[in-house]
Order: sequence, then C-alpha cells, then structure tokens
Amino acid sequence: MGIFKLSKAIFFTAVGAGALQLVNRNVDDVLMRIIDALRIDPERHFVGILLDQAGLLSDHQLRRAGMLSFLYAVVCVVEGTGLVLEKNWAEYFTVILTAMGLPWEGYALLEKFSLYKVVLILINLAVLLYLLWILKKKKQGEATATE
Repeated sequence: MGIFKLSKAIFFTAVGAGALQLVNRNVDDVLMRIIDALRIDPERHFVGILLDQAGLLSDHQLRRAGMLSFLYAVVCVVEGTGLVLEKNWAEYFTVILTAMGLPWEGYALLEKFSLYKVVLILINLAVLLYLLWILKKKKQGEATATE
C-alpha cells in the first residue's frame, strides 16, 4: 500500500507540474499537439468534448489545480513513507484520510445524484470499514501477544 501511495505522489507531482506548465499558454493548441502526436483522429467525439472543456480552463484554475496536486502529492509522500516504514500512525492517517473523503462525496451526491457517485461512496465506505477491521484485528493481536 505504501508503494502505491508513493506512486500516486509521483503521478500527482507530474500532474501539478503539467498544470503549471499550461499557465499562460493556449491549452487548445497544446492539446491538439498531443492528439496529433498520439495519432488520434481529431474528428472523434471525445476529442471535441475534451477541447470544449479545455477551452473553459482559466490560468487561475490551472494554478489552483497545480498547487492542489502538489499538496496531495505531499500527503501521499507522508502516508506512503509511513506505510513503507510500517509506522502505526500511518495506518491511522490512512483511515482518517479515507474517512475525510466521505462527507465530500456525500455532498456531491446530494448536489447532483448519479449512480456512479453512489457506487464510489459505497466502495470508499467498504475500504474504510476494511481498514478499520484490519486495525482492530492488529490491535487484538497485539493485546493477545502481550498477555
């Protein structure tokens, strides 16, 4: 799990750097160069949707996305390092971070209902319950070992 978190840190650092690289640039032109380099047909439906959405991005939004990506990468480094080093606090940190996402997801569901959001909440709730179960089993094992 720790290696996965550290991998996420690398990914979100790259996302943050990419977002900041797009500030003060024509996002549509950059996106078209990527589409051409990947040899994707620019007439495809999803390319049009992607270009429409990219055109809505402001420099302020790109800066904010970049900074939030870097912040999340730092959280992943802390969490991942703690898990790799098998620190007890890292396990609780993971539970807390998982639990903190649920109210946001619940709010998003109330704002606009979708089956996708329901499934996402149920998956995250299942992950949270699993993490709590693991912590409980570990604590019971430690208590039995000390007796």
